[in-house]
Amino acid sequence: MEIKEKIQALADRAETLVEQIKTEEATKQSLILPFFQMLGYDVFNPLEFCPEFDADYGVKKGEKVDYAILINGAPTILIEAKECNDNLEKHVSQLFRYYTTSSAKFGILTNGIKYKFYTDPDEPNKMDEKPFFEINLFDLKDSSIKYLEKFSKDELNVDAIVNSASDLKYTSLVKDFFKKQTEKPSESFANYILGEIYEGRRTSSVIEKFTPIVKKSLNQFINETMSNKFKETLKGTNSEETNKPESEDTSEEEVANNHKISTTAEELEAYAIIKSIFRTTIDLSHITYKDTESYFSILVDNNTRRFVG
Repeated sequence: MEIKEKIQALADRAETLVEQIKTEEATKQSLILPFFQMLGYDVFNPLEFCPEFDADYGVKKGEKVDYAILINGAPTILIEAKECNDNLEKHVSQLFRYYTTSSAKFGILTNGIKYKFYTDPDEPNKMDEKPFFEINLFDLKDSSIKYLEKFSKDELNVDAIVNSASDLKYTSLVKDFFKKQTEKPSESFANYILGEIYEGRRTSSVIEKFTPIVKKSLNQFINETMSNKFKETLKGTNSEETNKPESEDTSEEEVANNHKISTTAEELEAYAIIKSIFRTTIDLSHITYKDTESYFSILVDNNTRRFVG
């Protein structure tokens, strides 16, 4: 079974259990340990996956991080676990403290649903307060699953991940920044745009006046770009359907029934839109459609129980 199937199975299991899990220990046993088992680690071997790993800090003794993944006896990944309904943001400083005292290159903060990955891109042993990678079992994306595989026991390459961590972190921050600007442009962002297009004096009243225009223009640009992508995808879909050969094994009855079915332009456009929306999260070959006399459905893996619309 591939990691994608394994993590989806774990996510499905988490959905059925999350309402019943009330403690950190239950979260560890039900969600966190199975997650790292999925990545190939022997969670019952303390020489590889050590629970309650010592992380004494200065004069503070008896400090322990929940788990440490050891490679050749040395801690490489520290894991701080919290209860599944806990807010992880308030515990970053705790992991930061543990990280500083060890030679580990990665820290993971998790509540069994969300997994936040940290490293020290700027200064050795000083963990960045912003995660460079996150994965959420309730919001899985193909790109995230693919990157997670780099942390599996068989694939782990510490240097390669550290080298890519900074790019990954800042790519995520840039996307978050643009998302915020499309919703509510900041004064500084509007001022920057005006500096490129406006020849007059940029007073606060001018910036205030142009901020809604910046927002509208940005969203129109995104919508127009997506619309063009939809049209390109629709064009390709129409071409595929036109060139698709009819199966030689199709019975006369099936052919007759198919001739009664007319896939409309609106249905094909909906299919193209769905493919465009999911183009960065799933292999498009997995998205198909089924047209019958009574309904038109868009499916994943041609499975009628996994329909999109």
